[in-house]
Amino acid sequence: MGNSAINAGGLRERKRAATRATITAVARSLTAERGLSGYTVEEVCERAGISRRTFFNYFPTKEDAILGHIDDDFPEEVVARFMAGGAGSPAGEISASLLDDLVRLSLDLSERMSASEEETRQLIGVIKKEPQLMLRIIGATEEREADFARLLAAREGVAADHPVVRMAVVLLGNVARKTSADYFSEGNTRPYKDMLLENISAARTLFSLPFTMSSSDTSQSNPSEGAQ
Repeated sequence: MGNSAINAGGLRERKRAATRATITAVARSLTAERGLSGYTVEEVCERAGISRRTFFNYFPTKEDAILGHIDDDFPEEVVARFMAGGAGSPAGEISASLLDDLVRLSLDLSERMSASEEETRQLIGVIKKEPQLMLRIIGATEEREADFARLLAAREGVAADHPVVRMAVVLLGNVARKTSADYFSEGNTRPYKDMLLENISAARTLFSLPFTMSSSDTSQSNPSEGAQ
């Protein structure tokens, strides 16, 4: 395949990504303004400058448009930089730079939020009032965490159910969500980066404390059980 064909394919994908991101931005903006039931797909299309058919080529419902596409959450260049960080470690061994690279990835992604901060604050308020949207977000979060686990496992050369991979996804995901909730809370003036690094530092302090329990300890019977 020639370079022109490769470039054309890349250009088409960039255009698709731009259209997809525009649809999501418009859907989120309208949801923030009016609530989920306060606008139609046609209004999304009008603001985005697309046809109704184009909308449904990208998203099956308004809810899906609001959630966006995982490729928009994980831009190619950001993912490539993260994946390259594990190149120096032998396959099957967790790289020493993994935690640093995960934090850098979180910061890179936070800087690329498609919605403005004000739109995001409004959207958070809408989500609290829209139970059906919250359920969809929970489901989408689980899917994206599974996708991220596969990405992380591929970088480290281990299985997706490797304990370190599973805990990295769960722990870092919850730290990021907690940081975002605090960052977008009313009255906050602190930068996201400072808050994330503070929370990561607190987690590291917790997990650096002495831990003496072993698996054999958990297999021992509870003394109170023998007295019954």
